[in-house]
Amino acid sequence: MNVAAIIIGDELLSGKRQDKHLQSLIRILAARGLSLAAAEYVGDDPARITAALQRAFASGELVFSFGGIGATPDDHTRRCAGQALCLPLEVHPEAGALIEARFGEDAYPHRINMAMFPSGSRIIPNPVNQIAGFSHGDVHFVPGFPAMAWPMIEWVLDSQYRHLFNDSPDVEQGVIALDAREGDLITLMQDFSQRYPALKLSSLPSFGSDTIPQMHIDFGFTGQRQLVDIAIAEWRKALTAAGYTLRERS
Repeated sequence: MNVAAIIIGDELLSGKRQDKHLQSLIRILAARGLSLAAAEYVGDDPARITAALQRAFASGELVFSFGGIGATPDDHTRRCAGQALCLPLEVHPEAGALIEARFGEDAYPHRINMAMFPSGSRIIPNPVNQIAGFSHGDVHFVPGFPAMAWPMIEWVLDSQYRHLFNDSPDVEQGVIALDAREGDLITLMQDFSQRYPALKLSSLPSFGSDTIPQMHIDFGFTGQRQLVDIAIAEWRKALTAAGYTLRERS
């Protein structure tokens, strides 16, 4: 099951704020032997949010949506989720009770709207302020605030997706070939891709850097450790036999 992210907010696309969610989600997933397959940034445009969520619900993937579930006019995600599902919004009884317990009469008329989810949604507990997020199918909605969002994601993973956890996560190993050009090595890369279909071969060329001034390519193999060990050893031999000088990654 692939894992994807939708990160919502004009402030991220305008540069007013730097996104912190992507790297943290990668870390949270990696701790459970999982990896992120895709990520999408969307501004506070209801049409774009609805379209992104329609794709998410139809994908069959595990998707985390960050932001836009508050009570202010620029928080569109809850309504867009309902539109993407063609379902009405309704006050979730448990989410509503949590808001009433915290705010009393001040829960109305606005704060209670944060408990309005598409019909049939499940809540995601918020350990910080008790204002829940929600899930529908395998798409999970959390606030844009990192202190709230990250423990809520961990709760979703640990309570609902332990069957996906991988005790033997993929590893990545690589080597740098100096004065190498991708065009000269395409045939070799194709041969190794066919020889090791279970591995992902990456090629990152550079015209030079502060640490390696000359042209070079950073090659990597990603997959199960035992197979990666074999492939990288053979790759080193093949590059050396082709006359390339190799350098270890720093």
